[in-house]
Amino acid sequence: MKKFEYVDLEYIPKKEELICYYLVSKAKSNSIESVSSQIAAESSIGTWTDIYTLTSSIQKRLSPHVYSITKISKNLYKIKIAYPIELFELGNLPQLLSAIAGNIFGMKLLNSLRLENIYFPKKYIESFKGPLHGIEGIRKITGVYNRPFVGTIIKPKVGLSATEHAKVAYDAWVGGIDIVKDDENLTNMTFNKFRERIKKTLEQKRKAEQKTGEKKLYLANVTAESLEMLKRLDYVKSLGGETIMVDILTTGFGALQTLRNNSKGLIIHAHRAMHAAITRNPHHGVSMLVIAKISRLAGVDLVHIGTAVGKMQGSESEVKIIFNEIEADKIEMESLTEDWSKIKPTLAVSSGGLHPGHIPALCKIFGVHTVFQFGGGCHGHPKGTTQGAKAIRQALDASLSKISLKKYAQNHPELALAIKKWG
Repeated sequence: MKKFEYVDLEYIPKKEELICYYLVSKAKSNSIESVSSQIAAESSIGTWTDIYTLTSSIQKRLSPHVYSITKISKNLYKIKIAYPIELFELGNLPQLLSAIAGNIFGMKLLNSLRLENIYFPKKYIESFKGPLHGIEGIRKITGVYNRPFVGTIIKPKVGLSATEHAKVAYDAWVGGIDIVKDDENLTNMTFNKFRERIKKTLEQKRKAEQKTGEKKLYLANVTAESLEMLKRLDYVKSLGGETIMVDILTTGFGALQTLRNNSKGLIIHAHRAMHAAITRNPHHGVSMLVIAKISRLAGVDLVHIGTAVGKMQGSESEVKIIFNEIEADKIEMESLTEDWSKIKPTLAVSSGGLHPGHIPALCKIFGVHTVFQFGGGCHGHPKGTTQGAKAIRQALDASLSKISLKKYAQNHPELALAIKKWG
């Protein structure tokens, strides 16, 4: 391969091209120009040496361009690569990731590599279905406007019977929770069979709706082998369920696209279990921003993005990048609510170690187009799940009314107990 063959720092990307930002830490014996060129080659048309099958016509049509190299620190660089859209099959996320997040991560000339961001051209975006409902659709179904949603995950994660699970869900709904979700590892267990759990929990959902006069959602975990997921989706639909959830990384983006293509009108919630194995190292892997964008293309209506507070790793600045429209290096970093032509916005979910005391900060960080999701912060309330749900709604009401939680708690004992326990 010619020296720095794919590096052209004078190149101006075309709006029809797909652009990737990478963080690169190179092995000491290589120049950053050489490393950048080989990343571009390996992720597209090239390889480690000159090959006679690579004709001049192929190179002219399909060569990527490393058009920016910026030194961040001693051995850390940000590089930007523009790829011709013809390198990617439209509507095929696995193929995209096999290219831009594939073999390049195993190259010996790298100490580390992180895919930080992707810019998708309009033609690529429009080859996907995107969310069926999105934010506006979920609000229309639930009748919840002008405020964040509040949700809970049934705890313990596993161990409850189907009957016990359904009872906990009911207790949360009648306390004021909008959305109840299965946890990521609760599927079809010996002690909690999928079909029995779905049937009983949906029955309790209807009872809670009648009692409260509020629309409730139940996110039933259909995670499994792809054909089995479709069977489970059909079962949820047959019982009148409106929503499902799936562990998008462990099932894979191809399976996720299959699920979206056969969703039969159901809302799809994306759980990001396993993401930290890919996203946590700030210098290696793939950013949560990229996963969130890809999930939106695939068609999820809700997706976890982090909390900025709580028990899970993820800084406030990181989740703001995912959630909000911001600009960086003159290229707009799309978010879950960015205008993507026909692709609807996805609703962000903040979850992980949250309790009522976090709600003022969450409202400030995320605004209204979010689900604040509580597990232990609901079921760990000293008076139980229903009172925990009430405390959550009280904290939300206080925050939206610009009243301090301490003051609001004076007349709301559920919130007062939550603050006493968690702060």
